Amino acid sequence: MAKYKDTIDLYDDEGKLLKSNVALERISPVTNKGALRILDLTKRTVAVNLGGIDDALKTGKVGGKGNQILGRTVKTDCVKDADTLAKAIKAMVQVTDGDDTKITKVGGGKMLLVECPSARLAAAATYDVASTAAAAATTQAIIDQYKVSMWDAPLVKAAVWGMYPVTMDMAGGNVVSILSIPQNSEGLGYALRNIPANHAAMMTHRNAIQAAALSSTFEQAGEFEMGMAIGPFERAQLMLYAYQGLNANNLTYSLVKENGKTGTIGTVVQSLVERGIEDKVIKPGKKGKSGYIFYETKDPMLWNGYAAAGTLAATMVNCGAMRGAQAVSSTLLYFNDLLEHETGLPGCDYGRVMGVAVGFSFFSHSIYGGGGPGVFNGNHVVTRHAAGVGIPCVVAACALDAGTQMFGPEQTSKVYQDTFGQLDEFKKPMQAVAKGV
Repeated sequence: MAKYKDTIDLYDDEGKLLKSNVALERISPVTNKGALRILDLTKRTVAVNLGGIDDALKTGKVGGKGNQILGRTVKTDCVKDADTLAKAIKAMVQVTDGDDTKITKVGGGKMLLVECPSARLAAAATYDVASTAAAAATTQAIIDQYKVSMWDAPLVKAAVWGMYPVTMDMAGGNVVSILSIPQNSEGLGYALRNIPANHAAMMTHRNAIQAAALSSTFEQAGEFEMGMAIGPFERAQLMLYAYQGLNANNLTYSLVKENGKTGTIGTVVQSLVERGIEDKVIKPGKKGKSGYIFYETKDPMLWNGYAAAGTLAATMVNCGAMRGAQAVSSTLLYFNDLLEHETGLPGCDYGRVMGVAVGFSFFSHSIYGGGGPGVFNGNHVVTRHAAGVGIPCVVAACALDAGTQMFGPEQTSKVYQDTFGQLDEFKKPMQAVAKGV
């Protein structure tokens, strides 16, 4: 990996300094221990819903909504026997005694958080193995614990695995991963970008800046995976990750604080331009006949990082003021439109964020209105085009939303807060990355 002259200071979600004078390459998702830990847990960890399994076996409602096999039940008490089941599952999932397999009981035994051993991931082509190993072990543990007959064993399997293999994924099952199945990735390297905004919002307990940081970690790791950070483009992506994702030099936090009470999208533009001039990132250049001043920069990648931070700050100011996520698409568009008109320089991601915003407005809540912002991700055909800097803003907006969405975070993603959100790596990614420097 290349070494850069750039250094940054890392701040947390409260504007407090975490680590100073950090070399830019030290935050890279391919080298930073904190980011790597987040990504490792994302691939290895699945949640097993024991409460859901109990309900499914008690009622015969297996395989998702609308599916019920009347007269077919199995008597279990998985929540009560969570410790016994966890021990049995661990014995089957682990590869060797003392490896990094870990099972955490959540919610008094309603859920189990299963960290699949790294050895299984190393011996697999994809991350599917975390879900399949946990599901198979859970099925076997329940059959053994309750001495389920060969006639009823398929019902246990259906309660755990859902519709699979009738469907490609475990539709209606009770094993949950942060990641969607590889078949749902619409291109090379999109798996980490295929995480719905609501999931990230809930894993960070609706902390907008931490949520954006977690989303940015996923998005930028995805950009690295799909070949967008090779050679001269590596620094470009690291600038976006630093300033938008990790609040480098406290830029995002200070912009929000300065404009939070009475500000608008326009005043955030003003604050960002002032900060850019102050930090010598941009400076006034040629003056047109009308008196319009064209700004110039010697470092377009750094300016792009500033524009990305400004876009996130404007989202938080605007969506925070209305307490609604729906304004995020228009904020993505018009913050950058105003920024381009103000400076004559490119907006965030050189115009691609504006392009995303136009289609996003239509698909999320305009004439089409197919779904709220919270169900979108960086793999979606509408929102995939920006280089990892659109979805973190959507995630922050969802964290600030006060119930305006048809598909709100609690409705679609509460289980992610209750399980993955109990791990500090997901709950406080900014601190994790700073510690990993």
